[in-house]
Amino acid sequence: MNKNQLAEQLANKTNTSHTSALRNIDALIDVITNTVASGEEITLVGFGSFKPKARAARVGMNPKTKESIRIPATTVPHFSAGKRFKDAIAK
Repeated sequence: MNKNQLAEQLANKTNTSHTSALRNIDALIDVITNTVASGEEITLVGFGSFKPKARAARVGMNPKTKESIRIPATTVPHFSAGKRFKDAIAK
């Protein structure tokens, strides 16, 4: 499912327009992105949580040259599924 299809289903479920649903999806994505980027966690009980996660520096390998390269530490987004979401998928 792509973003337009998601907006269509959201519009049908909430009795709103497709355009309004797209704006709401964009707003939700912006809020989640900005919150996690600022170092905070968002928890949607039953669905899951979004949080920043530190990734340590490590040594990798260039697959083309087989040369070792140093990969610096970074922070990445992380999603943990909630129980209700996991249970719905595991049917």
